[in-house]
Amino acid sequence: MLDPQGIYDVDEAAVERTLGRSVPGSTDGPVLLHAVRGFVDAGSAGELAVDHLVDQFRVERLVTFDVDQLLDYRSKRATMLFESDHWADYQAPYLAIDHLTDAEGTGFLLLHGSEPDLQWERVVAALVQLVERFNVSLTIGLQGIPMGLPHTRPLSLTAHATRPALIDDYTSWFGSVKVPGSLSALLEYRLGEAGHDALGFTVHVPHYLAQSQYPPATVVALQHTERATGLDLAVAGLEEAATDAKIEVEKQVAESTEVAAVVKALEEQYDAFARSIGRPSLLAETTPIPSAEELGAEFERFLAQQNGD
Repeated sequence: MLDPQGIYDVDEAAVERTLGRSVPGSTDGPVLLHAVRGFVDAGSAGELAVDHLVDQFRVERLVTFDVDQLLDYRSKRATMLFESDHWADYQAPYLAIDHLTDAEGTGFLLLHGSEPDLQWERVVAALVQLVERFNVSLTIGLQGIPMGLPHTRPLSLTAHATRPALIDDYTSWFGSVKVPGSLSALLEYRLGEAGHDALGFTVHVPHYLAQSQYPPATVVALQHTERATGLDLAVAGLEEAATDAKIEVEKQVAESTEVAAVVKALEEQYDAFARSIGRPSLLAETTPIPSAEELGAEFERFLAQQNGD
């Protein structure tokens, strides 16, 4: 592996201003939150969390990664703006760690930007170095995944961690399952190997809403983050957007008998599970429901019809 320090730059003055001089080996440093774009993030739960945090709190850049070494631009093309007769803007991809200050004045770190296409182990090794340098006390990842659940019931989530004690209060919905890897998952895994505390909150988003921004999922992710860390992340600032999203979904469901039938089937299987506590699956065994593809296709067809009016 190439030297991990060769892919990032640290703003030493910013570190001194925000974190002061670190004491090697200390574990009472800031929390590190992370949500990088590029992997599954149903309802844009992690992306909206980053947008909310950056918008709500004072932000100072501490670490900048050299994305030119990490991205495949042909598979992950950045956006450019063309105006009339010239290129007017370029939204450059980035991967960075910022320092933010919450509503109570407590500092924390936020890793965000584009998930690297290349050199995952080198990036993770660099992040482990930075976790140790900044004496990070806890690392938390945020994302959403699509699940066969109705929007009319409380959102659930899967909590995972490097130590069982970190998530004692949470129920596991899954057994052993193989899934595509991600930088965030690898980071949590390697941090655990290195003896650092790390956990993640993966919100279960109704899969007929997975391709849309769904602020209620972000609210759940941040509320659990507050509970785990004691940070005040100003979640109330998302409540209006979450309420508006729920109202809009209800309106669209009410206008389509097909979608309403799908939601009703999901409600029945959800309620059947709720009456059968201890069953290892979220799905009722006696109630067949449409697949994720069928649900998504039906909802997308309905939305396309609405957009065409």
